[in-house]
Amino acid sequence: MEQVKAPTKEVVRRWLRAELEQRRPPPDPKQIRRELGWDLARMAREPYKR
Repeated sequence: MEQVKAPTKEVVRRWLRAELEQRRPPPDPKQIRRELGWDLARMAREPYKR
């Protein structure tokens, strides 16, 4: 008869972290633009306004 081994703490932590990340709501669109530098790219494309 084969005994079932408990998963290691590291495996459980990785699984729990992945589960929590999946349930987290997506970030605010402004935060996404800021992190990807979209505002900087837009500023570089647009003509300079005075």
